[in-house]
Amino acid sequence: MALVPYEETTELGLQKFHKPLATFSFANHTIQIRQDWRHLGVSAVVWDAAIVLSTYLEMGAVELRGRSAVELGAGTGLVGIVAALLGAHVTITDRKVALEFLKSNVQANLPPHIQFKTVVKELTWGQNLGSFSPGEFDLILGADIIYLEETFTDLLQTLEHLCSNHSVILLACRIRYERDNNFLAMLERQFTVRKVHYDPEKDVYIYEAQKRNQKEDL
Repeated sequence: MALVPYEETTELGLQKFHKPLATFSFANHTIQIRQDWRHLGVSAVVWDAAIVLSTYLEMGAVELRGRSAVELGAGTGLVGIVAALLGAHVTITDRKVALEFLKSNVQANLPPHIQFKTVVKELTWGQNLGSFSPGEFDLILGADIIYLEETFTDLLQTLEHLCSNHSVILLACRIRYERDNNFLAMLERQFTVRKVHYDPEKDVYIYEAQKRNQKEDL
């Protein structure tokens, strides 16, 4: 979600966010992500959770080719861009204020034949769900989107709306505070949740969630 304060403990940790470009290599492509911390704050920088989730997708942990995917709170769009390069039909979402910046990164990093299968679309959690069909996506992706406690109820409502009985949710996050665990507890009331990956260097977990009483299809 865009334009909210975020705690970072060291000045050194902030330095990477002030660089105008962050460069990555995924899916045999060099990806250059524009960053704009000064004007758009947390929505316009690449957080470690996005890097870890992108790496997890590149590892082939889930089948992406031909699948429909949505990235929530996409910010710079790195995860959605990687998913698209790996063959998914991706809808990359964030709040309206972040969309032009998000579009610029998508257009700069996806070849035209992949851009054709990729949509950048407004989604404010819990608000404009009517513009998305219920259970529309095979895969729901989120990187570092569970840090703001007042958004938890809206985020859960959004996940419930977007998921079918066969959808898989992948959430990458760093567990910083008790509220992060509280969200996972809330998620477990509606979904089966399991930890599927941990990056010890970046201290980022990936959780997989599916609606209860369903088989794993991805």
